[in-house]
Amino acid sequence: MGRLDEKVTIITGAGQGIGLAYARRFLDEGARVVIAEINDERAAAGVSALRDAGYGSDRVVAVHTDISEPASAKACVDATVEAFGTVDVLINNAALYHDIDNFDMSLDYLKKVFDVNLHGGWVMASAAVPLMVAKGEGRVINQSSSAAYLYQLPFDMPFTEVSSFSYSQTKWGVVGLTKFLAGQLGPHGVTVNCICPGITTTEATNKQVPGEFQDIFTKLTALRKALEPEDLTGAAVFFASDDGRMCTGQVLCVDGGLAMPA
Repeated sequence: MGRLDEKVTIITGAGQGIGLAYARRFLDEGARVVIAEINDERAAAGVSALRDAGYGSDRVVAVHTDISEPASAKACVDATVEAFGTVDVLINNAALYHDIDNFDMSLDYLKKVFDVNLHGGWVMASAAVPLMVAKGEGRVINQSSSAAYLYQLPFDMPFTEVSSFSYSQTKWGVVGLTKFLAGQLGPHGVTVNCICPGITTTEATNKQVPGEFQDIFTKLTALRKALEPEDLTGAAVFFASDDGRMCTGQVLCVDGGLAMPA
């Protein structure tokens, strides 16, 4: 018996990295998993890895999903219900990170990042939560980042223009969205919590964060250790399981002691 037996879980952006680690851990805990992924190649690779681990189509499927589009989000939920009958847990893991352009300071690009990283979580919740409310229970787990709390970087940068702080801004917004949703949905039996990972060793991080900067951030953590995707999965299982049934509106930084917000 796992801690999440038969819990039907949608995990956005689960074709690789942290999302795939969530999928594997949730399957190990007995859940049924839908990989909601915009990149079909990543989705196929993720499903293949899980198939190799022994999980068939009765346990995990992939659904092409653009979290910034309400119709796509609804189609994902509909496909989940068709495959597994309901939705018990939503993990809003997907974000514009692997392909983010940290040097584009335009307003249009900032809006694009908000559409995915912040509004995408709201879009997915809008599609999935009504099923949870109807049965009086459910779990939403949002993913922010310790970047939301790193207001002062440990190195000087020459001023050229006001930064958009696109990634950090949107991840700070996820914290607020978590609390407002928790306040609304608590009376209906749905908990909403948030995980803030630190810099985690993934393909996306290796692409976006130079190795020397990864070393700097690791040295700034209390534990002096880099995170692996699997280090995030215990927090997600806690929030999704009965162990976390009385926790809502909470933000848990799993970052080795980097941000330590009050």
